[in-house]
Amino acid sequence: MVDITVRGAGVLGLSIAWACVLRGARVQVVDPFGPAAGSSGGLVGALAPHVPENWNPKKAFQLESLLMAEGFWSEVAEAGGVDPGYRRTGRTQPVADATALELARARGAFAETLWQGQASWSVLPQPEDGWTPPSPSGWIIRDTLSAHLHPRRACAALVAALRAEGVAIAAEGSDRGRVLWATGVAGLEALKAENARPVGCGIKGQAALFALDARGKPQLFTDALHVIPHADGTVAIGSTSERDFASGNTTDTQLDALIERARHLVPALKDAPVIDRWAGVRPRSRSRAPMLGAWPARPGHYIANGGFKIGFGMAPRIAEVMAELLLEDRNGIPEGFEVTASF
Repeated sequence: MVDITVRGAGVLGLSIAWACVLRGARVQVVDPFGPAAGSSGGLVGALAPHVPENWNPKKAFQLESLLMAEGFWSEVAEAGGVDPGYRRTGRTQPVADATALELARARGAFAETLWQGQASWSVLPQPEDGWTPPSPSGWIIRDTLSAHLHPRRACAALVAALRAEGVAIAAEGSDRGRVLWATGVAGLEALKAENARPVGCGIKGQAALFALDARGKPQLFTDALHVIPHADGTVAIGSTSERDFASGNTTDTQLDALIERARHLVPALKDAPVIDRWAGVRPRSRSRAPMLGAWPARPGHYIANGGFKIGFGMAPRIAEVMAELLLEDRNGIPEGFEVTASF
């Protein structure tokens, strides 16, 4: 007997399967390509918040997810014995000029209220620590809410936790019970076919991994570039954001340029060798928010899609909300996240 069939073994599908298992459900996960075969198999894994201003349901939901992430990933690691690489070491951002400095300080005041005392946003003089990139203004933003994980290891940790509960990832299987579709770009295409208009699209990203041990350092965000010091002694950088591409899974000169820009922005990377290159297509919904809820044209079928760049950060809270919907018919999906918001 199966209560829930999850189609798609990326971070959203695996996280929702795990949340359902914790609630006592009988779950099967089906993915013909295997775990983390799509955009969840990347390198970066930045769990970074939106700026603390102009508050809305999306930002509030993300805050809830980021605050529950440590407990979520710790439980997953304990259940399966695999470290997802989760670390909440914060984030550093250089401040460009006097205008940006004034804005950064204003956001720090907003964070005191909006982040509920759970994290801070501070403006500090640039440290001379050999890691922080040069700041044109001599000031940096340091927040303590940002965290990171290794995407591939996080998915492997979820697979191990599910396996410990008797749930394997199957290449094929029939739909049984309620069916959750977390199939990324392919899922967006299926919705388009039923609605005669795009509900989202795939955006290609490219990233690279350096052999550099910067464990314990804060992640960096500089000139729209994420620099993530992973717990395994590597550093990831990313990513490009490409609307037009011939191949979704091959790297090219755009990544070469990104690597050179990273070496220029972060002197610590200057001589570090590149040990991995990655490209993949990430699902972005038309509304730019995750798409959650019942599939309008298919009774008993549900959707979790559109994670794009924030899927890993949103996964703990999305898993909780979708498990409640699937198992209890309790709809806690925030405004703007409903599937129909992208129609």
